[in-house]
Amino acid sequence: MIVGFTQPLILLLLILPITLLAWMWRRSGREVAIPIDHGIQPEGRGLRRLINVFESTPPLLLGVAIFLLAGPQTSGAPRTRRALSNIEFCVDISGSMTASFGDQTRYEASMQAINEFVGYREGDAFGLTFFSDQTLQWVPLTTDTSAFEYALPFMDPRRPLPQGLGGGTRIGKGLEACRKTLLEREQGDRMIILISDGSSADLYGGRDAEIAKALKSDGIIVYDVHVAPGDVPEQIVNIAYLTGGEVFSPGDDEALAAVFQRIDSMQKTKLQRVAAETHDQFLPPAIAGLSLLGCLIIGSYGLRYTPW
Repeated sequence: MIVGFTQPLILLLLILPITLLAWMWRRSGREVAIPIDHGIQPEGRGLRRLINVFESTPPLLLGVAIFLLAGPQTSGAPRTRRALSNIEFCVDISGSMTASFGDQTRYEASMQAINEFVGYREGDAFGLTFFSDQTLQWVPLTTDTSAFEYALPFMDPRRPLPQGLGGGTRIGKGLEACRKTLLEREQGDRMIILISDGSSADLYGGRDAEIAKALKSDGIIVYDVHVAPGDVPEQIVNIAYLTGGEVFSPGDDEALAAVFQRIDSMQKTKLQRVAAETHDQFLPPAIAGLSLLGCLIIGSYGLRYTPW
């Protein structure tokens, strides 16, 4: 169904073929006087109408051409698309992340699990922020996750790191840096996955509640993955639950992979209904034009007026 035109003003030219058709069907003077003695000849109205029909094809072809030049448009079927989720990884690179965690260090196991996670969340936007005493945004929010796999050797806490990184643990500072990054995105869900192995002095004195309140007001959910033995610090638990997230404490690298699968199942993919797009609808008028052209060719073999 045609819902509009790209150049609707061109349709005003349709007055030309309409005028030609009106003149063609109403004009007179095409009769030829033939001397026939003592005979009564039929008027030939049926044949006249048939000839007029075939002579109407050139104006009709002109009308089809004008119709095509106006750019007829039709609407496609409504579509759905995946709603974007903005996921920021907040990874601890303090010295304690070099401790063993299964067959790897805590840092290596965490980065491996992150790379697997982004692999089965295709279509979402991911960012990567490292923190210890200071923060470093390694990957801005993007749907191109190729930079994640290259981060593993460069930010390993066993290597010399940029000044201010690799010392203590300031989780509050890392969360605030991730919050600023997520606020740059106006569309989509917002989520922080915090990976750490210790407590943080910058969450004491009620700072955990303040940070959680700010995150919740901005619609940011925090999931904490605690990659160390023992209980998860109370302040981190408070932040996770106050923002609507959860806390996980895997014991080895296999359990860590299962945690990320669990997070994936909790953050289900959402679909958004997208308005139907319009596109060109040339086929019906083109078929009509070819049909009229065929009629014109057939009629030119004999269905026309002659002056004799």
